[in-house]
This record gives sequence, structure tokens and C-alpha cells, in this order.
Amino acid sequence: MEGGLKTRVLLISLYGVIRKGILMLATADLHIHSPYSIAVSRFMQPEALIKGCVTKGIQVLGTGDALQPDWLAGWEPFLENDAGIIIVPQAEVEDKKRVHHVILAQEPAQFDQLRELLAGTTKSFLSSGRPHVYLSGEDIARHAHDVGALIGPAHAFTPWTAMYAYFDSVPACYGGEPIDFVELGLSADSSYGAAIPDLYNLPFLTNSDAHSPTPDKLGREFNRFNLTGRTAKDVIAMIRVGDVAMNAGFFPEEGKYNRTACTRCYTQYSLEEAIGHNWKCPVDGGLIKKGVSDRARELSRGGTARPRPPYLHVLPLAQIIQTVEGASSPNTKKCKEIYASFIGTFENEIALLVDIPLAEIQAVHPGVAEAISALRENRVVLHPGGGGKYGTFSLR
Repeated sequence: MEGGLKTRVLLISLYGVIRKGILMLATADLHIHSPYSIAVSRFMQPEALIKGCVTKGIQVLGTGDALQPDWLAGWEPFLENDAGIIIVPQAEVEDKKRVHHVILAQEPAQFDQLRELLAGTTKSFLSSGRPHVYLSGEDIARHAHDVGALIGPAHAFTPWTAMYAYFDSVPACYGGEPIDFVELGLSADSSYGAAIPDLYNLPFLTNSDAHSPTPDKLGREFNRFNLTGRTAKDVIAMIRVGDVAMNAGFFPEEGKYNRTACTRCYTQYSLEEAIGHNWKCPVDGGLIKKGVSDRARELSRGGTARPRPPYLHVLPLAQIIQTVEGASSPNTKKCKEIYASFIGTFENEIALLVDIPLAEIQAVHPGVAEAISALRENRVVLHPGGGGKYGTFSLR
């Protein structure tokens, strides 16, 4: 049995509720944003997000922007909800070096405490959902730990506002303060960090970083945890001990910074070519930005890849429908109608992508069924992104 098929069989056997004590395998998206952050949809509201989780098949959701007091207070009526979605207080901050960090807590009050500790280090917690805090990564991590929260680099490999954009190691960014996890980002999967010695003992998280509640954004990357209870405390406990059952997300090539490329015209270059051009595009003079794939290889030199939990490459159903239909957007009327027919027939999107038999999918839409079959069997041609332009895929 080939490795990909082995992984698929394992994932299918794990899906749903595991009848072993009260252990439950829960799907989690632990990094989103609110309208208080830049370029975020005004429809990112708690009620819409909970509804989106039901449609997507998410059981655990980060609040996003929990350092913004009004946004955090707005979640209060929804911490206990009829859908049974576990809400985890979560925020992202930018430090004085422009590195972004994700912070997770089990109680909203921990963010009230953290806001007090960080008072005077930022212009305003009211005006920014993702505040720029004028402290080092080490100082921010220490304050997060002071209130009992967890912290790790956001989208760690992205060539902008990320740990590995500015530092070559975890200690270089966080000093002597330990971190609790590493968020990979859309342009990387587990294989990109598996051979980096700095990361050997850290769990990887895969989250959407969604700025919109639409199904092509929310839950486009997700994690699965074996939970012994249905609270944020249980989620935090699993991350704290590194118990991640599965990661799922884009093919790394689909990320917009996967390959080294010009940030203007998106022409892609090998690392050697980029160095030879002194990081200036000979086509239009634009800045060439080092891709995540090249950066990961640099950081992995001398390291041995360590085993990681299964990583499932998935694409949002809306994007699959758009590709099959040849539509300009996943939000066209026809694409939305097809999407609605699937959700009306099956439990949720993630179940459809991972577990529903192809024969049942084919009865709704043969073209989408063939695309999902190709994804499950890795019969996909990838056209890598770079320089700020998302990659695409086509079917063999």
C-alpha cells in the first residue's frame, strides 16, 4: 500500500467520534480575524462564524483578535452555543521586528489580563484587532505565559511578517522563552519543518487565518485533536502536550509565497538565479522574494526529518467547484448552487472532502466527484504560486 493511501485509510478510520471512553476527534481552526483587523469582511461576526463552522464541519474555532476588548466581549453570548462549537480565545500580535505571533488561551479573562500587562506597548487595542506591540518576541511570549496562555509564530515560513522571514532559529526570535507550537502557514506543510532541528519537539498547527466567513476561506486549513472533553481548556491541554492527531491544508504549492518570485510580475526564479540577479527582477525591476520552499531547505540543512502526524492535502470545495465549472469565482450563482446542493445532501464540507464515498458524490455532480477522486489519489497537477500570487491546480 502506497504512503498516500496508507495515510488516507488512517484518516478515514479516525474520522468522527472515537468510541474509546469519551475521546472525540475534533476538527479545529484556531486562527481567524475580526472586522477590527485590516482587510477583513464586515460579515466576520460570531453568529455567522458559528453557522459557517456547521457548514464546514468545524467543531473548534478560535475567536480571532481577542486583545480587542469589544470583539472579545461580543463573543460572550456565543461561548456556549446551540451548535456545540468549542470557542477558543485567540489573538495575533505583531512585535517590534514585525514578526506575527498567535496566542491561544482557555478563558477570555486571560486576554483581559494580557491586555493589562501589555498596556503602554501599543498605540491602541481599540483601533486594531491585530495590534503592533513594541516588544520583542521574547517579551511577548513571557507575558503570554504569565497569564497561562500558549504562544507560537504565526505562518512561520511566510516571507513577510513571520519568524523565518527575519530569524534563522526559534531562540533568535524568542530568546530564552520557550514557545508552545508553530503555525505552518498556507505555503508550507509538515514536510517543510520536519527536518528543522529547532522544531523537533514542537507541534505544528494548520489554521485558515481567515478574513472572511465564506467556505473557501474559513477552515481552508485545519487541525484535528483527540479531546477528552468539550471545552477550550481541553483543546489547550492537547496543544500543550503536543497531541495533534492530524494536520490538513493546501498543497504548499498553492500558497502565494511558495516559490521564489518577483513581487510585481510573479516571474519565478531558482534560488541561484535570484542571488545572481541580486534579488531584483530583470524583467521589470521588481523585488524578488525568497520562496517558502527554498527557505525551508535552507533551514533544514544538516537536519533529519522526524515523523509527524498525518498531513492531508485538501482544497476548499468551493474552489474545486470553481475549477470544475471553469468559473471566474467560487461565488458565482452557479457555483453557489452546486455548493448548496452538496451541503443539503451531505453532513458538511470536510466530511464530503475526506470520507463520503465517491459514488454518492457522483450522484450529485460527476465532475466534482472526479475532482475529489483525483485529490484523494494525488492525481493533481500543481502550478506553484510565488511573489504574492496564489498557486493553482489542474486535474490530470
